[in-house]
Amino acid sequence: MNHRIKPPHSKKEPVTTIKRDAQGTPAWPSFQGNAQLVGTSPSGRVTVYVDSSLGAQAQQNAQDLLNNADNVANANDGIFGTTGGPVSVIVFALNGATDGTGGADHMGCDYTTGNAIEVDASFGNSARVSALFEAELSECSMNGNLCGESTGEALSRWCTAFVSNNALADFATAPQWFQDGTPDFVNNTDNTDQSADSTGCGMAFISWLISQGHSLSQIAPAMVNLGDGGTFAELYGNLTSDDPANAWPSFQNAINSLPNGVTNDDPFNGLSQPTQMTHLSPRSAEVVGRVLASLFADLAAGRQPEQIAANVRTALLPASRPIAPTICKPGSRRLLPPGKSTKRSMTA
Repeated sequence: MNHRIKPPHSKKEPVTTIKRDAQGTPAWPSFQGNAQLVGTSPSGRVTVYVDSSLGAQAQQNAQDLLNNADNVANANDGIFGTTGGPVSVIVFALNGATDGTGGADHMGCDYTTGNAIEVDASFGNSARVSALFEAELSECSMNGNLCGESTGEALSRWCTAFVSNNALADFATAPQWFQDGTPDFVNNTDNTDQSADSTGCGMAFISWLISQGHSLSQIAPAMVNLGDGGTFAELYGNLTSDDPANAWPSFQNAINSLPNGVTNDDPFNGLSQPTQMTHLSPRSAEVVGRVLASLFADLAAGRQPEQIAANVRTALLPASRPIAPTICKPGSRRLLPPGKSTKRSMTA
């Protein structure tokens, strides 16, 4: 089975054409065409390919992803407090789309079974391609836990929003959960990653936790440690030392107090919370140095404000530790926006 995410609805380096059955070419979850090797990131951790038939705009997406791949990987490491393994990623018209809404895909929630990642092309908006890459990379860092669970899907999407400055805002599921009467997926974990209601509840709940002073780099490893059977109520109890039974009523009260209800995946403005960063580094001087270095490099490179903001977040994240390999049980790993079909035209 595969993990798929889906929505609710510089000078280029030379590329080399590689047949899918060539030695060393990744076994992609669904891609069956010819892959062009774009290159490997400076760290050696991310190797990027592109569908040879898609033309210049897809190649630009792939080159931009290659240029940004280490930034994404470093940010992901900081969120989970681990060091991920090497991965390969291909940019193509996943699900027939070239605007990012085809989503992203991989096989397992670890760096052994899930290290061949597929992302949809997004012509003219490479930030969405990097965001889709992070959606699958974050699941690899769950190290075999949370596969195909609503908790893992919400966590993955929050990692994506954090790293990409919410480049996949159109993938939002929390408004659907709110419109459907806010069913309780805080005390109950849904054994699927394809439900807008359960994913949306998780998105809003993590937004609320962050607004209460709990950073994503605290939430992510705590959720992974709870494993497949864990609930958001248990996560709340572990982070706050409060009775987990208080999680749902406290969250409900917060939802009911929102003046306009839930209109996006971050109703409590967690992405803008200063506490998302401030507790992370005990060495203030080192943090300031990393932030300034990131700013100067990005300004000199002429990067867009959204990417500058994402890279500053990366600089503020804590150091990582190696992640132990594990094998993940099969489940759905397809990221798509709401309203997109979960059916695949090809099987792995």
